[in-house]
Amino acid sequence: MSVRESSGERIFQGIPVSPGIAHGRILVLGRRDTDIPQRAIEESGIPAEINRLHAALASTRKDLEVVQDQVRQVMGAAEAGLFDAHLLVLEDPTLLAEVARHVRQDRCNVEWVLHQVAERYASALAAVEDEYLRERAADIRDVAGRVIDHLLGIFGEQDLAHLKEPCIVIAHDLAPSTTAQLDRTKVLGFATETGGQTSHTAILARKLRIPAAVGLPEITQRARSGKFCLLDGHSGKLTLDPSDQTLFEYGQLSQRRVALEDSLESLRYQPAVTLDGHRLILSANIDHPDDVVSVRNSGAEGVGLFRTEFLFMNRGELPDEEEQYRVYRSVVEALAPEPVIIRTLDLGGDKLPSSMAHSGELNPFLGWRAIRISLSEPTTFRSQLKAILRAGAHGPVRVMYPMISSVDEVRAANTHLAEVRAELVERGVSIADKLEVGAMIEIPGAALVAGALAREVDFFSLGTNDLTGYTLAVDRLNERVASLFCSSHPAVLRLIQMTVDAGHRSSRWVGVCGEMAGDISMVPALVGLGVDELSVTPAAIPQVKYLIRRLRRDALQVLASELLLCDTAQEVLRRSLNAARQAAPALF
Repeated sequence: MSVRESSGERIFQGIPVSPGIAHGRILVLGRRDTDIPQRAIEESGIPAEINRLHAALASTRKDLEVVQDQVRQVMGAAEAGLFDAHLLVLEDPTLLAEVARHVRQDRCNVEWVLHQVAERYASALAAVEDEYLRERAADIRDVAGRVIDHLLGIFGEQDLAHLKEPCIVIAHDLAPSTTAQLDRTKVLGFATETGGQTSHTAILARKLRIPAAVGLPEITQRARSGKFCLLDGHSGKLTLDPSDQTLFEYGQLSQRRVALEDSLESLRYQPAVTLDGHRLILSANIDHPDDVVSVRNSGAEGVGLFRTEFLFMNRGELPDEEEQYRVYRSVVEALAPEPVIIRTLDLGGDKLPSSMAHSGELNPFLGWRAIRISLSEPTTFRSQLKAILRAGAHGPVRVMYPMISSVDEVRAANTHLAEVRAELVERGVSIADKLEVGAMIEIPGAALVAGALAREVDFFSLGTNDLTGYTLAVDRLNERVASLFCSSHPAVLRLIQMTVDAGHRSSRWVGVCGEMAGDISMVPALVGLGVDELSVTPAAIPQVKYLIRRLRRDALQVLASELLLCDTAQEVLRRSLNAARQAAPALF
């Protein structure tokens, strides 16, 4: 966390997770009391302790079901589904068995044992490289804390659902279940010491449209309840005791943003075309069928990435062909005649349902995941391909294979696709007349053999998050090396250029579906490099379109040739950002 002082005000830089600007009094929440009392119990009292645990688990389940129902009514099924993981923690046989074992073995009160066991689990998850597993650490702490509250007969230091006056909440962390119940008329925004952009708390904040920033270490010690602060969710800045000048500048900024929003709204159904007439496709990334409403409202030209992993996670058994078909069909029909690109299963072996999970995955980042799982589990893969083909009878559908590293993988996947197509035709099942096939370019090796891959597929889609991580050997969520993760690195740009050139030589279109596509500072570079499609979150589409319609492709091609010769990521970013600022200053 960087700190800057100016005219009495103190400015802290965190990580922006939910846009918006808030000004108001501070409410500092203390950390949950982790000093759980430890009591010795007699052997005769062990059954009573176990009964207390089960009663607290039942009460916590009721609490979470109420939260989930409230979230479903206010935000939708996708956000309510975030709490399925919390409910599963309450039924985790390994965790609960270990708690019961330690109560009997150590003869200690159950709340102390539960805290010790849960914290051990959470700490182990928080230390792994995998992003998904790290986020589950917060879920375990959230659920365990609620159970312990029931065991102790306490219910938190502050009921945020019933605040009496508006405030900006500052806390060490906010549990997802707490965030979901925030009163938006009272909580103007929040800032936390921990957390990341992909945490459940961040997702809920964006859905609630509450300005938020995370990653502000020691901010609970620096801030004081009752004092005023200014929270900028766009940049992640928190200003304590803001000066009149700062408040005036932010007031002007707010007025400009209102005017900008009006301009963005007027472009909703306009094409993404540059000033010199070059047309790009601007599509949306989605995680769940409920996202189709956001896609339609954003003005996207279909879906460039439909992540199907939600169908396979937090469940004991795999989804069958019929369940998948119904889900895919619902999205395709809702967005027709715009196309939908469905990505086949892209999970690591450590996140699969218990029915097919393998143990001993030492390095999921380089291990058994994505297309590797699909090809080694052909029954599961073919079931998904059948569902996608059937959905294609109801609107334009494309299929995309993740984490491709060789021509052999594409050929093997296409063989499965051809065989299930023939099987469905023989059965007389209605399927897509034509199904375009794409490969995700996320591995440097795939970019290096893109020419050969292009002869096997109809399009490429660059997953710039993984491409950057694999190219630079950086886990962006590891705080020790996160600063080294930079998609503007010259090596990443050169791999993108190689992929675009190889695709175009074979008359294949090339898209980008990673976060880089929605980063307006890097859009000029991508347009100059020649990408044909950008697929971004629905919320980012208006700004990206606004920028594209103010750029000239011919000038950006010259810029791109210069960027490819740059020595540092900072130089690439600076020059691309300057081009964006000059074309659309209102966005900045």
